[in-house]
Amino acid sequence: MMKTCHSVDIAMMKIARPPDQLCSLGLGSCVGVAIYDPIAKIGGLIHILLPSIKELGPGHSRTKFADSGIADLVDEMIKAGSSKSRLKAKMAGGATMFALSSNSPIASIGKRNVESCRETLASLGIELVAQDTGGNSGRTIYFDVETGNLRIKTVEKPEKII
Repeated sequence: MMKTCHSVDIAMMKIARPPDQLCSLGLGSCVGVAIYDPIAKIGGLIHILLPSIKELGPGHSRTKFADSGIADLVDEMIKAGSSKSRLKAKMAGGATMFALSSNSPIASIGKRNVESCRETLASLGIELVAQDTGGNSGRTIYFDVETGNLRIKTVEKPEKII
């Protein structure tokens, strides 16, 4: 069966079932969070831009933020037939992309995104089973909903699967 890769762009989330895959291109300081139910074979991917909706308030897309977006993705996966108790997560991204003063909030956005994703997953009771975060290189990720594998292509590094 042919696998179709559905692109998940900045501030978007999507859910898929096998044989389809989900992918996010060009994660820099953004974080891609892949959540899957290995029994129901339902997977979701969200492309996080910022740590918390609380920083900007209402009127913004909830999927732009780690705290609100991950919660919304989990809700959608449960509506699609996943069991919250079986959900597992993997994530990649959160790089430091700009050589700025370490005091600059922009310089630390990747790290803050990763921390917020971890905290949100923990608060929802979802185990983070693998991650490839930090550094200073962009990543492209491919999430295989069938296997739960997250394939990561990083600039000038060998491809890895987590």
